Amino acid sequence: MSAVIITKDNFQQEVINSDKPVLLDFWAPWCGPCKMVSPIIDEIADEVFTLKVGKINVDEQQELAAEFKVMSIPTLAVVKGGVVVKKSVGAKSKADILDLVAQ
Repeated sequence: MSAVIITKDNFQQEVINSDKPVLLDFWAPWCGPCKMVSPIIDEIADEVFTLKVGKINVDEQQELAAEFKVMSIPTLAVVKGGVVVKKSVGAKSKADILDLVAQ
C-alpha cells in the first residue's frame, strides 16, 4: 500500500482512527534531507503491511506540524491508538526507520 497524503481533513480518519500503527513523515518540497528519506518511506509503505504510512507536507499543513511540535524536518512520528509513541528528527536509513516502527 502506498503512503497516504495526510491533511487536517483526513487526519482523524487516517491516523487517529487507524487500526494499524501509523508512521508519519513530516516533510517539505524544499528540504534536501526530506528528499533523501522520501523514497525510503515509500518503500516501507509498499513493504510493511502491518503499518500505515502517511506524509504530511508542513508547508501545507501547518496546523498538524504545530500540533506535533515539528521544529525540524524531516520528522518521523509513530502513532499507535491515536497517541505518539516515538519521534525521530533528521534523515535516517531504512534500517533505522524500520527499528523505529518495530519497537
